[in-house]
Amino acid sequence: MAIEVRRSIEEPARVGKLWEAMERGRANRAATIEKTGLDLPAFRDRVRLIKETAAQDPSIAEAFAEAVRANGGRVFFAATGRQAVQYVLDVCRANGAEFLVKSKSLTSEEVEMNQGLAAEGIRAIETDLGELLCQVAGEKPSHLVFPAIHMTSDRIARMLSEAYGEPIVPEPSSILSVVRARLRPQFLAANVGVTGANIGVAETGSIVVETNEGNGRLVTSVPKVHIALIGLEKIVRRWEDAADLVRGHAISATGQRMTVYVSLISQRQPVAKDPAGREFHVIILDNGRTRMRADPSFREALNCIRCGACMNVCPTYGVTGGHVFGHIYPGPIGIPWTANVHGLEEASFAHLCVSCGLCHEICPVDIDIPWMIAKVKDQDVEAHGQPTAERFFMASEAFAKLACLSAPLANRLLRRASLRVLMEWAVGVDRRRTLPAFAQRTLRSRFQAREGPAGRVGKVAFFPDLYAEYNNPDQGLRAIEILERLGYSVIIPDVQWSGMPYVSYGRLGKASKLAAENLRVLGPLVDDGYDIVSTEPTAVYMLRKVYPKLLEGDLASKVATHSRGFFEFIEPHLAELSLRPSSDVVGLVGFHIPCHDRALSSGLPAMRFLERASYRVRPVETGTCCGIAGTFGMKAGWLGYDLSMAVGEKLFEQFRASGCDLIATESSVCTLQLQDGLGRPVRHPFDLVRLEGPP
Repeated sequence: MAIEVRRSIEEPARVGKLWEAMERGRANRAATIEKTGLDLPAFRDRVRLIKETAAQDPSIAEAFAEAVRANGGRVFFAATGRQAVQYVLDVCRANGAEFLVKSKSLTSEEVEMNQGLAAEGIRAIETDLGELLCQVAGEKPSHLVFPAIHMTSDRIARMLSEAYGEPIVPEPSSILSVVRARLRPQFLAANVGVTGANIGVAETGSIVVETNEGNGRLVTSVPKVHIALIGLEKIVRRWEDAADLVRGHAISATGQRMTVYVSLISQRQPVAKDPAGREFHVIILDNGRTRMRADPSFREALNCIRCGACMNVCPTYGVTGGHVFGHIYPGPIGIPWTANVHGLEEASFAHLCVSCGLCHEICPVDIDIPWMIAKVKDQDVEAHGQPTAERFFMASEAFAKLACLSAPLANRLLRRASLRVLMEWAVGVDRRRTLPAFAQRTLRSRFQAREGPAGRVGKVAFFPDLYAEYNNPDQGLRAIEILERLGYSVIIPDVQWSGMPYVSYGRLGKASKLAAENLRVLGPLVDDGYDIVSTEPTAVYMLRKVYPKLLEGDLASKVATHSRGFFEFIEPHLAELSLRPSSDVVGLVGFHIPCHDRALSSGLPAMRFLERASYRVRPVETGTCCGIAGTFGMKAGWLGYDLSMAVGEKLFEQFRASGCDLIATESSVCTLQLQDGLGRPVRHPFDLVRLEGPP
């Protein structure tokens, strides 16, 4: 896999085109949501309920099939992809078809329809431009919505010139003109047309086909026979449900209010008053869906509306594309789908997921994609074992304790090039990655040696995680000082680290055990009136988002409800603090929002903290991860450091062009990434602010 990652990253033109398309997709989506005044949380809840009902109620598909038959159509329930392809073959043979025309259908890609037909001498002609280009190139689609997103105009022109035997100018209008001329005779000559269906509607036995090209309507109307292939999870009960899904597809996929062509098809009508035996066939595909429905870990995947939004925000996909970060279903949602419909062996690209969590935040149906990816990783590690580097980073707490006991010797050794080469060879930590120094005295030992004031406002349990405990206790003490200034009584509970690498690297059993131990300590504190506060965004993310998944129940939910990031917690009290700049440079601060904080407070409280100290603050963002993703970017080579720096390059460029005097972020690991990529100091907000007034 390292070779494929390297090849993909070393194609700058392709990466640039892919990145621009992702940025455009995110920007269009955000603009349309704002312009339409869409209440996104309410809409997400509504669409999620529709999809959950569709995926979990088998009676809906049965009602749909009955209605299709009542309309004169024929229905076939395909348990497997092979059965679906065989049905299409049988229909083609019955109608004397040597070829068929086909509109874009990801479900047909899932069952490898084109290959199955070709093996029996029947040619499937793709008529969607992106799918056609992939077919000519002999490649799989690279994106759920934009199959040929990875191709440049130059490559397309060269490829079609060779395939069609005529020179084609690398301009969109020339390419489209040639393709149209080639396809029109095929539409008119075909006896059979095959499409997917975005939605099936049970109350009328209708399908909805959404496209941005007119080819879909030609495929469904011109040939004598129309075959629609639909996954059973796409069938809804009512037209009101379908209307919400049509809206959700367009907004999330392309940022449109509605797809250009929305075709509603219930039955075949005569053309020019000539019925000519026109047929309508619907194949309802299972192919693992019933099994997914029964599996609590993966049933959420059936809620996917195939919009591709998760791909548009995924850092790995943004530089590798769907041929590396995917099988047939690419991108983040492609991981659980691939594992379940094509098998675990084909889902090994799961380990390229950096666990940033952004796919969950952008999903229009609120699917917890990161959790399902973690489950796939867990299954894969059980089946195939775990790389040494991942085992090392899962032992981070033990390593940190040992390094603290031997600091400053450990720090001197970690700065030696010879030791870093040895570490890279022995445990897979990249020699080029800057590692944080370790403190001689931990936060707990320094905290116990001081006397804090009694609280008058409330009680806080400070969760240090690794960085504030072992690397930078001063950061923890600054946080505690501010909390005490605000009138809180502060303790450091007897907790371990938050354990994100266990989740990132697919050891959910160990993650659950750690979560149980931490919750056992924190639960009684919450009952006693304590709030849990941390300066590390990933620790808060684990407490609020991941622990309730690892250990469902009242205890995890209770702790999650009372856990807050430091700046979010103190924000209501900022006016009580006298804050001044501590830096000689008082100017514009470029602020990086850590991925895990986007699911919590979007970095706004930390930026307001800096603004309270008279700084001007501007978020500098690409819309995706900085690249390091915890310890992922510390691993050696193309499956770690090199991939992380390729992801980070766009962010580095933005910071270089930002004109910012200072750079700040809350995350300890994002700090390492930005410093390594920019060669400039990156500060925690505490480092830029001085607290004035009496203690």
